[in-house]
Amino acid sequence: MIGFVKGKIDDITEENVVVDTGSIGYNVKISPGTAALLPGMGDEVKLYTYTCVREDMFSLYGFLTRDELEIFKKLITVNGIGPKGGLAILSVMCADELRFAILSGDGAAIAKAPGIGKKTAERVILDLKDKISLEDTLVHKEIQINDIRAPQGSHAQNEAVEALTALGYPSSEALRAVRDVQISEDMSVETILKLALKNMF
Repeated sequence: MIGFVKGKIDDITEENVVVDTGSIGYNVKISPGTAALLPGMGDEVKLYTYTCVREDMFSLYGFLTRDELEIFKKLITVNGIGPKGGLAILSVMCADELRFAILSGDGAAIAKAPGIGKKTAERVILDLKDKISLEDTLVHKEIQINDIRAPQGSHAQNEAVEALTALGYPSSEALRAVRDVQISEDMSVETILKLALKNMF
């Protein structure tokens, strides 16, 4: 409905920001993490938004990146997770941390969110595990090598992550281990894998 809101910040709390677009001030619900990253009063901000329309209310939920918005949309498809619950989960972890938790079955990490119990966290994992892939994580995004965009470098990373998961390592640990490797353009999958294995211990 409303794709994004762009304007000057008129007011900020941990749960809400008022964005002055010139003639209208939009109340946008945000997480404490987003609130901490916002610029100061009077500064311009752009928030990607999800519009929630019900009989008794019309609410906007705002995110600094499209990535956060997309994972939020996935979260609210889970039975028992409404917009408030989705925002609560993203208040304790970023989008990639949530993906790691889902892929590795780490319900305890998700259950740290206010109002999210163990059973709800397990439902999030069960419902979204097949909708989250390694391609959604940081490992598959373009990476910087010597200040040059090198998407081809991520292909070797991807294979190394898949090899580690095939060996039985949790996806979240495999992703972190490979991401910690200093990649060079000519580095083979085998070399990345060896270095990543050292990071596992």
